[in-house]
Amino acid sequence: MRSTRLSVNLNKVALLRNSRRTGVPDVLEFAGIVHDAGADGITVHPRPDERHIRRSDVTGLAALMRPWRPGFELNIEGYPDGRLMALIEETRPEQVTLVPDPPGAFTSEEGWKLTEAGECTLVRDYAARLRALGCRVILFTDPDAAVVARVQAVGADGIEIYTGEYAAQAHRGGGAALLASCAAAAAGASARGMVVNMGHDLNLANIPALVAAIPNIAEASIGHELTADALRMGFGAATRAYRAALRAG
Repeated sequence: MRSTRLSVNLNKVALLRNSRRTGVPDVLEFAGIVHDAGADGITVHPRPDERHIRRSDVTGLAALMRPWRPGFELNIEGYPDGRLMALIEETRPEQVTLVPDPPGAFTSEEGWKLTEAGECTLVRDYAARLRALGCRVILFTDPDAAVVARVQAVGADGIEIYTGEYAAQAHRGGGAALLASCAAAAAGASARGMVVNMGHDLNLANIPALVAAIPNIAEASIGHELTADALRMGFGAATRAYRAALRAG
C-alpha cells in the first residue's frame, strides 16, 4: 500500500457557508468528518478578503485538531506576508505551503519561479522564520524540474507541484506530457531529499495515473473535486474514496 497522505482542503465548505449568515455548513464539523473518515490532515488557504476560509476558522481548526496533532496535520497555504505570519505564529501548523498569489488572485494557478533576487530573498527570509517555528516549509511550483534546485537554495523543505494543467489535459484524454513533467520534478526533488506534494484539481479519474507514475508523493491536497464528489457520495465517503485512490498500488 502507498503511504501518500490525503490533506482535505476545506475552502469550498467555507465558501458555501459564506453564502449565508447562518454558519452552515460548519467548517469545524466537516474537519471532524474527514478526520473520522481517515484523512491525514486539513488544508486551508485563508485569503486576505476571507472569501472562503476566515482567520477565525484557522484558529478554530487549530484548537479542534489539538488532540489529533501532529499525526493529523494542519497545512496552511498563503502568500508570505505579515498577515500570514501572524496567523502561523498563533496556530503553529505542521506544514506551511507558500504560494506566489497576489491578494486578489482567483485561485492558485502558477508556482514560484525564483528567478528574481527580490523573490528569492522574500521566500528565503520567510522560510527561515517558519522553520524556526517548527513548520515544514513547502513551495508551490509548476511541474518544472529546473525550479527544484532554486527551491532548495532558499531553504524550503519541499515542493507542491501544481497539477491543474495535468488535470485539465487528462479530462480531455491527454496529459501524458504534463504527467512526465510532474514526474521529472518529483524525481529531482526526491534526489535532493526534499518532500514532494501535489495539488490542484486532482480527482478520482486522474489520480490513478499520477500515483502510478510518481511513487514518491508524500501528500496530495485536495478540496474542490473532493467536495464536488461529496455532493453525490457524502463527505465521509468521498474522503475514504480519495484516500484509497492515493494509496492504490
